[in-house]
Amino acid sequence: MTLPLIPSSVVGSHGKPGWWFAGVKALERGEFGPGDLEEMFDDAADTAIRDMERAGIDVVTDGEMRRLDGYVDTYYAIIKGIEPLPVRRRAGPWGYDQQTRYEAVGRIETPPGGLGIVKEFEYLKTHTARRTKATCAGPLTFGSRIHPGRIYKGVVDVAERFAEVINAELRGLAAAGAELIQIDEPARGNVSGEEMARLFNLATAGVTAKLGFHICFGNRFGRSRFPRTYAPYFPGLLEARADQFVLEFAGREMAELDLWKTHGDGRGLGAGVVDVKGFNQDTPEDVAKRIRRVLEVCPAEKLTVNPDCGFGWSPRYLCNQKITALAAGAALVRRELTGGR
Repeated sequence: MTLPLIPSSVVGSHGKPGWWFAGVKALERGEFGPGDLEEMFDDAADTAIRDMERAGIDVVTDGEMRRLDGYVDTYYAIIKGIEPLPVRRRAGPWGYDQQTRYEAVGRIETPPGGLGIVKEFEYLKTHTARRTKATCAGPLTFGSRIHPGRIYKGVVDVAERFAEVINAELRGLAAAGAELIQIDEPARGNVSGEEMARLFNLATAGVTAKLGFHICFGNRFGRSRFPRTYAPYFPGLLEARADQFVLEFAGREMAELDLWKTHGDGRGLGAGVVDVKGFNQDTPEDVAKRIRRVLEVCPAEKLTVNPDCGFGWSPRYLCNQKITALAAGAALVRRELTGGR
């Protein structure tokens, strides 16, 4: 499938159906076995793919529907060499301080078959004719909640070990035919752009696919985790051998577009033109207006448009409304640029 000018894409996760949550509860009560869970995951991935196709999205994922408990929590449950630490605050409003943290008690290892992302991708590519994207959390994301304990010298060592784990997964994705692989990392504030780029390069060494680098401010329950500015990370981030940077703009009222004008460096840009943290509905005209602003700093040939982040914390109906507006807004601007062709 040939991509149009200014293709639309998603960052990764899709809004989950209500029955997905009912299935999780059934699993917790012991009413689901492995076969039931696999069937639920297949059905959920089919639903996400169909939703994206119906919305008109050009580059689709499987909605990350098999990631049962948050973005990396599913993987923490299968990674060897770590143990959970007590959660210090359980009462009151949810916050990032209520996430389970871990301590390294041995060498960090994955089970046979790795993290399972290759299997996710293989299912995706056989269930859509559209262009696809595989997604994987980066070494900082994986390492951010793991105390080095006595096994590792510090948090950098933990992140470097995860870069090795991720690299094996990404090589498997490339071998399975993934043409575009996106690494997701947080803009933590205490890590420089150069360090983020170094870890990205370790994780992607020898990977032949096109590489995207999504840099996120946090989105659990629609809440940010880190200061929402990219300025401290540039130009150091440009040391990453990423073909495309996927950045948030819509939820920040299109702030910092000037950074791309200065530091775009001829790379591809996945511009966030839909606010996933907002509960408002977007119109195609809203999206088109944002895209026109992005075109002031990025050539159309280098531009992909996407939501700011994933929709894993959004209701499915709202997710579908927003991605439909995304695809329609991109089509509006495309017609303007091509004279209606």
